[in-house]
Parts: sequence; structure tokens; C-alpha cells
Amino acid sequence: MAYISQETKKELSVGIKAVLKKFGMKGSIGVRNYSSLVVNVSSGSLDFKPDMIGGHIQVNHYYIDNHYSGAKKQFLNDLIKAMRGTKWYNNSDAMVDHFDIAYYTDINIGKWNKPYIVNK
Repeated sequence: MAYISQETKKELSVGIKAVLKKFGMKGSIGVRNYSSLVVNVSSGSLDFKPDMIGGHIQVNHYYIDNHYSGAKKQFLNDLIKAMRGTKWYNNSDAMVDHFDIAYYTDINIGKWNKPYIVNK
């Protein structure tokens, strides 16, 4: 069963903050329903505007390599790696309806009520 504690979030936040700083991004880190680690990116140097609908994106980590390129792709892949850390695992098998994952990872670029801001 997916579970992430506040202590695990604190451990992972060091690496997450380093990735945000490396790419000149600002964001917040949170835990939703004790099953998902969430990073909400509010502003930064990367221009995600062409990929947005309504000022925000809920990033699908399965499509990062196919839908993004350059620095945006590198940022998102580095962020996912930092969010997973060393304790993350995924032993799920959808063919037999078996789901066993350490915790889910969600990346939001902007929010539905507060759009992402590109800093120049």
C-alpha cells in the first residue's frame, strides 16, 4: 500500500530543493493523503507556457521523455529522480490487478487557481 510520511518527505526535500535551485525554479513540497509526494512548481526560468492548458500542467511522468525536450526534460527527469530517492519501489503488476508501490509522485507546474510564472 502506498504510504509516505512527513519524515520521508523531509529526507527527500533536500534533493528536491537542490534540483529546483539548479534549474532556477521555485516550488513547494507536500504530502497528499499520506500516499503521494507532491511538488508544486510556482515559477522559474523554464518556459512551460507552450505546454500549458489554462496556466498549469499536471505532469504525467510516463510521458516526460516523449513530450518534453532540452532543459525541461532534464529538469523533470532530475526532479522525479530526487522525489523517488532510494526508498521508492514499484512492484505493481496491472495484468493481475496487483498494485504495490512505495508512494506516488505528482508534479504540478502552476495550479488551477495560480498560473505558473516564467521569470526572465
